[in-house]
Amino acid sequence: MSATADLAPSVAVPRRQVFAWGLWDWGGSAFHAVILTFVFSVYLTDAVGDDLPGGISASSWLGWVLGLSGLIIALVAPVSGRQNDANGRRKKSLALLTFGTVALMALMFLVQDDYHYLWLGLVLLGAASVVAELAQVPYNAMLRQVSTPETVGRVSGFGWAMGYLGGVVLLLLVYTGFVAGDGDNRGFLSITTDGGLNIRLIALFAALWFAVFALPVLFAVPERAPTAAVGEPKPGLLASYKILWGDLKSLWLEDRATVWFLGASALFRDGLAGVFTFGAVLAVGVYGISAADVLLFGVAANVVAAAGALIAGRLDDKVGPKAVIVFSLFAMIGVGIALLIVSGPAMFWLFGLLLCLFVGPAQASSRAFMSRITPPGREGEMFGLYATTGRAVSFLAPTLFGFFAWWFGADRAGIVGLLVVLALGLAALLAIQAPRDRAFDKVSSQAG
Repeated sequence: MSATADLAPSVAVPRRQVFAWGLWDWGGSAFHAVILTFVFSVYLTDAVGDDLPGGISASSWLGWVLGLSGLIIALVAPVSGRQNDANGRRKKSLALLTFGTVALMALMFLVQDDYHYLWLGLVLLGAASVVAELAQVPYNAMLRQVSTPETVGRVSGFGWAMGYLGGVVLLLLVYTGFVAGDGDNRGFLSITTDGGLNIRLIALFAALWFAVFALPVLFAVPERAPTAAVGEPKPGLLASYKILWGDLKSLWLEDRATVWFLGASALFRDGLAGVFTFGAVLAVGVYGISAADVLLFGVAANVVAAAGALIAGRLDDKVGPKAVIVFSLFAMIGVGIALLIVSGPAMFWLFGLLLCLFVGPAQASSRAFMSRITPPGREGEMFGLYATTGRAVSFLAPTLFGFFAWWFGADRAGIVGLLVVLALGLAALLAIQAPRDRAFDKVSSQAG
């Protein structure tokens, strides 16, 4: 199949390929929802490192480690995507990075509830964050392989929804099987909490979950042909950076709208990430939700975010991704302002879930926007830049959250920092023209 044949809107993509692609997102929830957000990172800061000597908290070390991981991703992601495109090895890279993440998750079983193991846990979590994020580059680049210009929005929304729903199912299994209850034995499996065994077994279970559901895409979706010509030397790492720099300069001169979108999306995606990152902190510290109920709130949040992503995916194909993102960001800012005013668990459940309803659409349509404006054959490189720009400002939301919380002496005021980031991203996005699908344009010009 030629490099453009699979882009033609008249060629239907088999549903099994779309479903297999979405299952990877379903499996990936094991890392993002369980390891990074709700379970293992909390275990590191609240249990393993709770008695860490030296005056620096485990939470601070966690922030610095994840910051370093973000820097590594920013440096590596774009050239890794370019090399995948040139060599025609997207699927191979996805397999290696996915099972690298799985292996690091499984090794987290070794992290016992003792502050001497904090450094092992931080290293494993930081490394897994890098590898998991790099795996997103070839995975996102495959979006156009499993969609047509007419369906890219709904397919992207389907992927996000699968990720959210996978998180729901897994969090429920983890909660009922390993966490629920009091005393030394937890869950219906009656796992002891000694040495953090119940949490360490969750890490193993999550690794197995990711491994199983990552397999279908590797068998169902064919590899793309390399973009480099037959016999043409494949670029090495340093050569890839030189080519990348040249491409960035050309992109700025020829298509500043794409560069502008990369910057705008980096801002509002950082704000979206901040909503989930600090949601649990605010729920417990400000609105009076118990620590056990936070996990249940996470389940509900994933359900409504998945519903929003599915609905928005269909709207995306009708009205375009920009309209969906703009509406979602306006809605989130309005709900965030309401959260500054209301108090109590009931109000947090109401407005917190309403906030999550618009997170999914913004995330899914942002990926669809990127796919539509990406030149055919450069998906890996462009989604590498997409990952890089997202990480380039990943410090902004947590920094502003901390600043406003410190300035006003109240954690609730940290919401203002998140709203500022979302508003900056929205303002930058409003200046960008709604995209046309370049794959469609290329096929149409060839047909004419």
